[in-house]
Amino acid sequence: MTKRPHRNFYGRIKGKTLKDSQKTYLAEDLAALSPGPVSWEDNPERAPLDLKALFGGRPVWLEVGFGGGEHLVHQAAANPDVDIIGAEPYINGVAMLLGKIRRAGVDNLSVHPGDARDLMDVLPDASIARAFLLYPDPWPKTRHHRRRFVTPEHLEPLARVMQPGAILRVATDIPDYVRQTLEEVPRAGFEWLAEGPQDWRVAWDDWISTRYEQKALREGRVPHYLTFQRKG
Repeated sequence: MTKRPHRNFYGRIKGKTLKDSQKTYLAEDLAALSPGPVSWEDNPERAPLDLKALFGGRPVWLEVGFGGGEHLVHQAAANPDVDIIGAEPYINGVAMLLGKIRRAGVDNLSVHPGDARDLMDVLPDASIARAFLLYPDPWPKTRHHRRRFVTPEHLEPLARVMQPGAILRVATDIPDYVRQTLEEVPRAGFEWLAEGPQDWRVAWDDWISTRYEQKALREGRVPHYLTFQRKG
């Protein structure tokens, strides 16, 4: 049995009381959307997921921390020939996503309602063709910067599971998060693809603005859209 690493978790797991409809989504839909045995209880040996059996060999994308799920569902609807796994520990966000999946009728999504690190443990090497990190928790205090996703603890396993040439998109409205991203992500084996200011000031062509981004814009914060490519 693989020894479970000690992993602090600092974010929220649950917020305000769920609506009855959201409780129904969780009870009726979540289990069927699982990408497989991810948890340490279900997979103590950390055996890799069989993505070919699950998805039939189609490209697999990953969104880390999908919030309310609007971008995840948008990408699933726009890319029916791709399968997308979303990881999010905040159960209220998971419930919101499940409602959106029902309304949109998309069938190419899988959901891990937990820590993305546990999911990356069991994703096979070079199995992810695209990844999204959109408005992650900024942890603004200096002493909390080590909690950010753009640290070696998260980036090294992410790099392992991404294919050579795979694209990583990062969106944030926090200038210091931009700084740390541009320092740490290239160290993990990625190349920043920007050639000019428009490449980080203008959103991607297939972008859908999230609720968090709309809040940031109302409060005068400026989004940055960073595109990286996994080196081969």
